[in-house]
Amino acid sequence: MSVTIMAHLITVATCNLNQWALDFEGNRDRIIGSIEIAKSKGAKLRVGPELEVCGYGCLDHFLENDVYDQSWEIYSEILSDPRTQGIVLDIGMPIIHKSIKYNCRIISYNGKILLIRPKLYLANDGNYREMRYFTPWNRPKYFEEFHLPSKIIKISGQNKVIFGDCVIQTRETKLGFETCEELFTPQSPHIAMALDGVEIFTNSSGSHHELRKLNTRMKLITEATTKCGGVYLYANQKGCDGDRLYYDGCASIVLNGKMLAQGSQFSLKDIEVLTATIDLDDVRSYRNQKSASMQAVLTEEVYHTIETDIELAPSSHVFDPTIRPTLEQEVKYHLPEEEIALGPACWLWDYLRRSKCAGYFLPLSGGIDSCATATIVHLMCLLVVEAVRNGDKQVLEDIQTLVHDNTFIPQTPQEIASKLFYTSFMGTVNSSKETRYRAKELATKIGSFHVDMNMDTLVTAVVNVFEVATGKKPIFKIFGGSQTENLALQNIQARLRMVLAYLFAQLLPWTRRISGGLLVLGSANVDECLRGYLTKYDCSSADINPIGGISKTDLKRFIAWAEINFELPILNEFLTATPTAELEPITENYVQSDEVDMGMTYDELSRFGRLRKVEKCGPYSMFIKLYHEWSQPPYSLTAEQVAEKVKRFWFFYAINRHKMTTMTPAYHAEQYSPDDNRFDLRPFLINPRFPHASKKIDQVVKIISEREKKIAESNLSVD
Repeated sequence: MSVTIMAHLITVATCNLNQWALDFEGNRDRIIGSIEIAKSKGAKLRVGPELEVCGYGCLDHFLENDVYDQSWEIYSEILSDPRTQGIVLDIGMPIIHKSIKYNCRIISYNGKILLIRPKLYLANDGNYREMRYFTPWNRPKYFEEFHLPSKIIKISGQNKVIFGDCVIQTRETKLGFETCEELFTPQSPHIAMALDGVEIFTNSSGSHHELRKLNTRMKLITEATTKCGGVYLYANQKGCDGDRLYYDGCASIVLNGKMLAQGSQFSLKDIEVLTATIDLDDVRSYRNQKSASMQAVLTEEVYHTIETDIELAPSSHVFDPTIRPTLEQEVKYHLPEEEIALGPACWLWDYLRRSKCAGYFLPLSGGIDSCATATIVHLMCLLVVEAVRNGDKQVLEDIQTLVHDNTFIPQTPQEIASKLFYTSFMGTVNSSKETRYRAKELATKIGSFHVDMNMDTLVTAVVNVFEVATGKKPIFKIFGGSQTENLALQNIQARLRMVLAYLFAQLLPWTRRISGGLLVLGSANVDECLRGYLTKYDCSSADINPIGGISKTDLKRFIAWAEINFELPILNEFLTATPTAELEPITENYVQSDEVDMGMTYDELSRFGRLRKVEKCGPYSMFIKLYHEWSQPPYSLTAEQVAEKVKRFWFFYAINRHKMTTMTPAYHAEQYSPDDNRFDLRPFLINPRFPHASKKIDQVVKIISEREKKIAESNLSVD
């Protein structure tokens, strides 16, 4: 006997999409692909990432009218495609309304646009400059009419639609919409929507990866419905959108603060769709327990509601025991070491397959930074092998295109590295046997095409040119030369390595009868960039840098983790070696050390970096904070010592700030990145003494010293 019941079960879908700025046709295909998958899983509502039609990372291309016209052209193809019918679609694209550019969501059903919802609050700090391109709607619950372009009128038969902050009523429930930054604002729209009866919220995002950032985002996503109840669908971009950022997915479906479905944070999949079946009674019973929320309803101005006849679930159906609500699951987080491995590896894959170069070239010095970079490339190769094994046709097609062999099916990461990854040890008389060995051994283990060479003749030739031209021959400091000579002799080695790197990157594939050139990888970490402990236009100058936003401390943890998880015992030798540039002669009594050269430890650099960028400290406020920290155990430093360290950091930061204007584009992984190109906009000509701040620091040091002296004298008199 069949049993007819009222339907309260609704299946909804959200997704991670690997969209690419200005790749309109590719973006279209991925959007339609995600819709097909959502429909195949029974979903009646599909939510996609922010600005998914054109790609989030268009940057100043958003100033071009072409982007808006072409977005409408692609959207018209999506709207009219038979595969996109029968499901409510929440799609993101930029729109010009009354000559003003907006970041919008378009809600449609069966070829009809229901609502265009502009973003209320724009992301405008750190890596984001949305107010450079768009205007915030800034008028909650306000709406007006939007006249559709002719190509859309022909498809939908509509001349105009509602444009503004509204909600949509289906036969069963009410839908509300947020976009990315609105989740992070103090007055998030979902609160007012919930008080006006909205039960399903969507959030379409373009949120990038930073180490340890996911915890903050997931807390906000789950808390969005913990207070007011409801279903929250979070969609995100995933992958390299053509810039320094890696968008790290984690599309999610949350019910009353509980996670029902969570997408991957890092993977090579271009399309990842999540679905969940929710029981609307769960929302209503949860809200019935929140008496405070019910009281707050009386104080809220209502939203304009767009009424529809859409059924997300039939009004009645025969009971089907196979359809059941999705169960709660634990939120998944990666260790920071795993984030360092997976984020840059996925970013490198996207960069390589989309640039269609012949591979990567890395100057492999035998130190921990280039070791970490090589290990990340190794993981990239491993991810490709795993994706191919799992039947990912797109990854297989991409790897076969890169190696120019449509029969190539890789079985090991070493097979891929032998074709796409080139390394070289560029030794001089100042290089040790240990670093040369480590570089060669690591290259062998990961399978790269390795060149072990010496460049002394090149260095000598350049120095000889200078000597002939000037009659002066510079010598190293340990042999009696000046600091100026010593620095110049180090820098010429570093800069010649850059020249050789680009020569080898262009010609090494040619020596193997392979067409195309290589992308040169840099390997300067974020702390060295912050301190300026690198040579301008040396081998830190490259095409891209996967570790340029990662601290030395985190890199060490990553290498220790990778040694075990990748079964690479050689990594332990990199980990225990003293960091050194090997640009000065090694003698019985002297071996160059990075931390000695810098005058500060890497741990200190990380702390300086966070205080400067994240906590917005200048020299004086940094000194005050660090005095309170470092005057206590285990540091137990005096005020004079703290002041000296702070002044030294700011001096070298200032005199080397100009180097940041030419830094290699690096994977963004830390909030204290000094990347001058977009993230950290500061002048590069600064008085390195910071005289006013230094005077204030000296005054405080004097007060502290006098106070400590009085305390000491008082203690002596008591004794």
